[in-house]
Amino acid sequence: MLKILVCISHVPDTTTKIQFEGDGSKLNKTGVTFIINPYCEYGLSRAIGFQEEGKKVAITALCVGGPEVEPTLRRALAIGADDAVRINADATDAGFVAKQIANYCNGKEFDVIFTGKESIDFNGSLVPGMLAEYLESSFVSYATHMDIADPESMTAQVKREVDGGEEVMEVPLPAVISCQKGIAEWRIPNMRGIMGARKKPLSVVSPNESLELVATVQFSYPPAKGNCQYFQPEDVSKLVDSLTNKGLV
Repeated sequence: MLKILVCISHVPDTTTKIQFEGDGSKLNKTGVTFIINPYCEYGLSRAIGFQEEGKKVAITALCVGGPEVEPTLRRALAIGADDAVRINADATDAGFVAKQIANYCNGKEFDVIFTGKESIDFNGSLVPGMLAEYLESSFVSYATHMDIADPESMTAQVKREVDGGEEVMEVPLPAVISCQKGIAEWRIPNMRGIMGARKKPLSVVSPNESLELVATVQFSYPPAKGNCQYFQPEDVSKLVDSLTNKGLV
């Protein structure tokens, strides 16, 4: 049986209007809707795809966070994960999160660990590589295709986009795979899945002691956009002069 761990990031909905606390130290979460990080959901969908292909698969969804992340994990269960785990710690920085996940994985013998290529709130792309390093496992980033033709072979075929083409790799398992669009299609939980998710196990485990290597000092908004200068189609020379004066050509 394939044992798959899907790492889930709990992120604000993409339509959220970002606001910070008064001192700029953290996100103001008042009224914010949180979702499964879309790139993590691609990994979850691919894991479920293995089941639909007839492979024997056990899928665990995991998130590092407080009680507020449990609705997100319940959604992962509704989509198709078999059980869920919450590591009871704030997801403060990438190194800390990767270490917590690695500590949980020790002794569990997961064959595949899916992550998103990045979380849509911080866009760091750091956790997958750090996790693979901690676990001393194979690692492929930005995967657009992943298949395991024969689970007994303990190898996976993985594709990812590269400049000007596509890279195809054969990867020994266990492996950490960071996912992006193309590896699977998102799935919408049906009513049966939503009702069944209430009965599926969601475990809470204590974090291991681990140093937080990075501390966020302050968040700030990007500088406001300047005025836009318009040129008529026949004023090409004025456009060139303007760009030249600004040192852009």
